[in-house]
Order: sequence, then structure tokens, then C-alpha cells
Amino acid sequence: MYFREEDEDLDRKYWVPALERADLILKAISKQPGEHKMTELCDETGINKSSMFSLLRTMEALEWVSKDKKEAYSLGVGVAYYNTVFNESHKQNFNLVEHFLKTSAESVKTISETFQLSILDRSDIVYLAKQEGPSLVKLESSPGMRFPAHATAMGKMMLAWLPLEEIERRYPNRILSQVTSRTITDWNEFMAKLASIRNDGYAMDLEEVIQGICCVAAPILDAAGNVVAAVSTSMLQHAYIDKQASAIQEVVRLAEKLSLS
Repeated sequence: MYFREEDEDLDRKYWVPALERADLILKAISKQPGEHKMTELCDETGINKSSMFSLLRTMEALEWVSKDKKEAYSLGVGVAYYNTVFNESHKQNFNLVEHFLKTSAESVKTISETFQLSILDRSDIVYLAKQEGPSLVKLESSPGMRFPAHATAMGKMMLAWLPLEEIERRYPNRILSQVTSRTITDWNEFMAKLASIRNDGYAMDLEEVIQGICCVAAPILDAAGNVVAAVSTSMLQHAYIDKQASAIQEVVRLAEKLSLS
């Protein structure tokens, strides 16, 4: 999981260790449902047996986890309830994902590269979906993964349309972490880049988040004309040199198809 530096600085004094431990337990169980007993969960998470026992008993009572006859743990029905509520509250995103998966198939055929969909969450992008291209190089961008927004094409695309005060609220110290040697870390240069993106209507990531990978992104708009998500296509740097113009054209076309305005 990717933790933002500013989150740790601002929120650590309000941190609740028990919730963090419960999160570790749920993640460990979700990776191998029905495989971990209490001792194995202790080994996996580093939580001592006394704390683990109390946490598991509480989580069983809340139906977050369940224990089978072999005393191995799986996720419980309580988690399913939260998942249902989450799905209902994010129907727009899920409808967008469905639309993206149907519509981007043609874009993949046109460019022969991978296309991705994401939303902005504070200073990160969160991937919602990916349509794989035929390339042998597979990108680490599965749904739910986060990357620093300032280093990605989709993130810069969505940040570019925020009011200045909102951008500064998300980066209160104006610190842009260096992900690769190509990442823009100078604040003034970054703000100039966002202004250029607003003018161009698309954003590029030239090996700024993954060395050797280039990306171009375009904005997805809601009915009111607000940027609610972004779509991108990513490829190896040498392929981008040949495909840049067609990639920009196709990703802009796909974004327009996915927009509701």
C-alpha cells in the first residue's frame, strides 16, 4: 500500500493502532481465505498473540471474519455488507468502468497498447480498470492500485483542472516526491506544466513514474463539464516515439466517448 508523506505528518497523532492492526488482519485473510489460523496470522502481520486473540474475537462478533472447523479464518458477511454499500455509493464509477471496458477495446485494437482508467483521490490516482494491449510488457496498474498523481499523466490531467487553492490544499508543503529521475519535483515547473495541460487538453508522463514507460492521458467529463476521471494509454518509450500522435488522438477520442457532457 502507498502511504502519502503528508498524511503521516498530519494524522499520526490521531492514529488508532487497533484499527491499523485490524486492517492488516483483513488484508492477510483476503490474500488467502481459509488458509490462515491465528498463529499464522501473527506471523504474517507481526501482531502478538494476545492482541491477535482479542482482535479476532471482536472481528468475529462484528462478522468481519469467520472461523471454520479447522480454526482457519475467512472474511465474514459484515465485510460483504460494507462492499455492497460501497458499490451503491460508487455506482457512477462502476458504470464508467463498464463503459470503459466496452469502449476501450476498439482503442486497444487501434493503438495496440494498454488503456487505463483512474480517478483522483487527494494526491494519488486510484486505478479503476485496465484494458490490456498485446505488448509482452504488462503494467502494474491493477484496479485499486495507487500512484502519486503528480508523476502520472492521468494524475496531472485531473490536477490541472482543479482550482489553485485546491491544488495547494492537496500539497500543503508544495513537496513533489521524486519517483524516477524524470519526475517533475520543482513546484513552479509543475504549475507551469499543469497550465500547459489545460491548454493542450491532454497530459503526458515521459518516464516520470516508471522508467522506460511513457503515457498520455485525457479527461473524462460529467454532464456539468467537471473532470471526474481520466483515461490513458501507456507503452514502452521506444514505441511512444513512433505512436505519440496517434496515441494522443485515440486517447482524446476515447475520453470524449466516455464523457457525459
